[in-house]
Amino acid sequence: MKINAALTPAKLQKKTTRVFELAGQKIRAVDAAWDPAQGTPVFTVKGRYTSRGWTEWTQGFQFGMAFLHFDATGDSAMLKLGRAKTVKLMASHVSHTGVHDHGFNNVSTYGNLRRLMLEGKIPFHQDELNFTELALKASGAVQAARYAPTAYRAPWSPVAGAAGVVPGGYVYSFNGPQSLFADTIRSMRSLVVAHQLGHALMGEGDKPTNLLHRAIEHAATTARFNVFFGAGRDRYDVRGRVAHESVFNRNDGQFRCPSSQQGYSPFTTWTRGAAWLICGYAEQLEFLDTVKGSALDAVGGRRAVTDLFLATARATSDYYIDGYSAKDGVPYWDSCALQTHQLGNFTTKNADPFNAHEPVDSSAAAIAAQGFLRLGNYLAAHGEKAAGKKYFQAGLTIADTLFAEPYLATDKKHQGLILHSVYHRPNGWDHIAKGQKVPNGESSMWGDYHALELALLISRLANGKYYTFF
Repeated sequence: MKINAALTPAKLQKKTTRVFELAGQKIRAVDAAWDPAQGTPVFTVKGRYTSRGWTEWTQGFQFGMAFLHFDATGDSAMLKLGRAKTVKLMASHVSHTGVHDHGFNNVSTYGNLRRLMLEGKIPFHQDELNFTELALKASGAVQAARYAPTAYRAPWSPVAGAAGVVPGGYVYSFNGPQSLFADTIRSMRSLVVAHQLGHALMGEGDKPTNLLHRAIEHAATTARFNVFFGAGRDRYDVRGRVAHESVFNRNDGQFRCPSSQQGYSPFTTWTRGAAWLICGYAEQLEFLDTVKGSALDAVGGRRAVTDLFLATARATSDYYIDGYSAKDGVPYWDSCALQTHQLGNFTTKNADPFNAHEPVDSSAAAIAAQGFLRLGNYLAAHGEKAAGKKYFQAGLTIADTLFAEPYLATDKKHQGLILHSVYHRPNGWDHIAKGQKVPNGESSMWGDYHALELALLISRLANGKYYTFF
């Protein structure tokens, strides 16, 4: 990836303004055309959103985009839309015990609505605040209850000499208790927000589970088994490589093998899974700064937790930037899928969405870009200005690419916002247009939402402000 060191948030303001202008059109078009009885819109086919039965993990993005758009533009109709649809359709997601997606669905809706109120963007109403906070408390606890222990009790860290954190358990994926997904790190937002609100998961005998500690435990287990640190773990231990899934023997809690549900293989990096980690650990680092050190003593202490989160964020970020991203910052859907060799040295060229061999994934770029900005900002604030600038400029470089054609969907007939997103390449779920060899030209709810979240962050930075999910 060639990082543009000259970019600034202010220089991207014209592009972010255009993103929000188009997003307003897209949000209204989907809302007008979509029948909720069809389920949740997931990705586009020939430019129109359609659903795909698996789990209902994208509805929070649909309505969360309305809140983000209001935040950036002040369009009261978008606030009204987000509020009404959250009240009407999101309650089932709060109590959904069968998924690992609470951070996606509930923090993007109830969380954004609460944040707007606390920031003074909308009038304060105690009843509405109570409503959102009750939803967030319940969501965090429900998500935390989806828990499987491992057999590992010794503290571990990727940092030599660090005290380490015990990788003792994880919030398991919808595949079942044997399965730890990389994606789930961003759902730890739901646990830490619920903890911030003073909530705990209550179990048998009225035993409370600390939600912050469970989130940290999940993050430690994810780092230990889903992320590689170039430490000789196996024959393919490349620093920053990510396995989408880790599989555990549920009889004894032992780790058995890496796996991948949506990537090409367990030994290549599904780039959207890596992007979730880049964004998720950077966000959690920001949150740790709000936590008293004494609250972290039971999980190894502030230094141990911070070292682990930071090492994981930097390893996965470095591999994205130096290992598999194209020159313009957009990755292909997997770091080394079957036909990748046909692309030649693709890291020295801009990504080509219309190539005949492997698709790009703009949604991975949008997610990772936000993580780079947050990681860069965090490092600069903690005295590592040079390192911080590298990641921060990488985030801006990706945004500069995504917020223009051929990625920005300027056609009013297309319901998506960011083109060339991929959902599930191995299952063949993505639309391939006539005359094309691989999926391209389509959008996804998560890609559009994260592009809007990225645009809002950059817009705020340009005005000397910032925002976080908490």
